[in-house]
Amino acid sequence: MTERGSLFLVLVSPVRLFGTLTPVLVALLLVIIANLPISFTGGLLPAPALALAAIYFWGLTRPGLMPPLAVLVIGFAEDLLSGGPPGLWATGFLAAYILIDRQRKNLIELNGAGHLIAFTGAMLLAGGAAYLLASAIYLRFVPLPPLLLESVLTVLLYPLLDRPLHWADRSITRLLRSTG
Repeated sequence: MTERGSLFLVLVSPVRLFGTLTPVLVALLLVIIANLPISFTGGLLPAPALALAAIYFWGLTRPGLMPPLAVLVIGFAEDLLSGGPPGLWATGFLAAYILIDRQRKNLIELNGAGHLIAFTGAMLLAGGAAYLLASAIYLRFVPLPPLLLESVLTVLLYPLLDRPLHWADRSITRLLRSTG
């Protein structure tokens, strides 16, 4: 099928469109969940960057469904809901996405602890880019402990998100195969 034909199928099939948009919608849902105005720790811990889990997962498994523009939109949504400067997490998420994109062949072969270590590297890159940008915006080095704590929380929560992301991926596969 030609590219034009597949674009036509996406446009005429709401089910196929939903399947195609699911990775971005899941990432946006994780942005919303992470930034809900409730805290199980009484505000002692910062909100984790949950959307990075979806960006990492689909950036590896289905890069066509998680393009760089979508990563920027997800990052700006994170910035908007978290109250940070516009572009802060958009830059961080895009930096991690570039790493994922460039190292996809190596990262896709990992499993278990290697997979978690690779996600940790992506989180450190995203956090580092956000930290440098925030420091440039405020013209001083911003406090590092909150970002480190956010990074640790994000990495600790990644294994809990991995299984639901795999389930969503299998659902998308079934959905896209049934429509086309």
